[in-house]
Amino acid sequence: MFKRSIIIALFSIISLSSLHAQQHVLIPMDASQTNHLKAYGVIFNHLVDGHTGQWLLNYRGGSFLAQVENDIIRKSRLRNVSMKTMSASQAQQIVAQVESNSSNTAVINLEKAPEIAVYTPDQALPWDDAVTLALTYAEVEYDKIWDVEVLEGKLDEYDWLHLHHEDFTGQYGKFWYRYRNMPWYIDQVKQMEAMADELGFSSVSEQKKEVARTIKRYVGNGGFLFAMCSGTDTFDIALAAEGVDIAPEQFDGDPADPNAQEKLDFSKTFAFEDFEIKLNPSEYEHANIDVSPSLNQVDQSLDFFTLFDFSAKWDPVPTMLTQNHVSSVRGFYGQTTAFHKDKVKSSVVILGESPGREQVKYLHGNYGQGTFTFYAGHDPEDYTHRVNDPPTDLELHPNSPGYRLILNNILFPAAEKKKKKT
Repeated sequence: MFKRSIIIALFSIISLSSLHAQQHVLIPMDASQTNHLKAYGVIFNHLVDGHTGQWLLNYRGGSFLAQVENDIIRKSRLRNVSMKTMSASQAQQIVAQVESNSSNTAVINLEKAPEIAVYTPDQALPWDDAVTLALTYAEVEYDKIWDVEVLEGKLDEYDWLHLHHEDFTGQYGKFWYRYRNMPWYIDQVKQMEAMADELGFSSVSEQKKEVARTIKRYVGNGGFLFAMCSGTDTFDIALAAEGVDIAPEQFDGDPADPNAQEKLDFSKTFAFEDFEIKLNPSEYEHANIDVSPSLNQVDQSLDFFTLFDFSAKWDPVPTMLTQNHVSSVRGFYGQTTAFHKDKVKSSVVILGESPGREQVKYLHGNYGQGTFTFYAGHDPEDYTHRVNDPPTDLELHPNSPGYRLILNNILFPAAEKKKKKT
């Protein structure tokens, strides 16, 4: 009798375990989701812990499906992330629906979480960074790296790299005219000049251009690059200006090359071409790539950009990058607010633009074995975000469409690599 009871108990445990393994959890990403941003963290950390998942492109806002493992249900509830448990057969029905040829949806397998690095200085600066805010809020771990680590080859340890608000031309964000007497600006210049000297560069601008070229090689070897604000256009300007002095005397101690414009090589850039650089040290702009606020003549209430609708089955990459619960996203300023469409290379895929204004907000492209994604603007939930403004509290914006675009990018490298259909 005792032996029989043991057998029944073991059978019950095995049956419950089997039933548990068959259960799935659906994390919807449409308007019903209570916390979109935390949802990315839930699925990302599910991958970190060695499990897999599925991204249901264009299904309920780009929902996630995973087996009930690693306490994912409890973790979702703790983070106020909406989810629904279901049987294996119910999950299979959803997958079959998404894979149906009659719908613009697709299933992408999420296999392994990427190693993430954020290119950012150690010292505090009088502005925040939307990506680090998003990663921290979503509870996604990342490492910080800076010029020394980049030039020492540490990029090889990472799959995904974000460029913090940065000026790769070595002109310190062109803040000289307005902020040159501020302690934070003086300290930044001293630190960067000391680093350039220690690393053996003749100027900060030459150091920054070498950092840009190193990052370019990283992408060519298969890295995923994501940049926002001035980390986008100044990166390409630095690449185009290889061997050309484009920094005025106020930044590197000697005048810029008077023939600098004619010497730019646009074949070396990722996204932009045929742009004109700004050599006036008092001018806030680096080049005419950016649509400056003075040119962005539209009321804030009407400032939106529209995400393009791609074929999930034929173009899964841009579809992944544009997953959202809305098709139009509120615009926002930055040192680089938007890109003039006529400066964007024809090889680049435009992901989002302001209709009727020839302004690109979000773009993607390939270089070598890797990819780059540029997102203009500084903070999706702070329209004008100025120096010394407090950081955005994402507890107030858990369903931010603008921040969702950032977090799409951290999952993109985790997707199973599939060849584009022909």
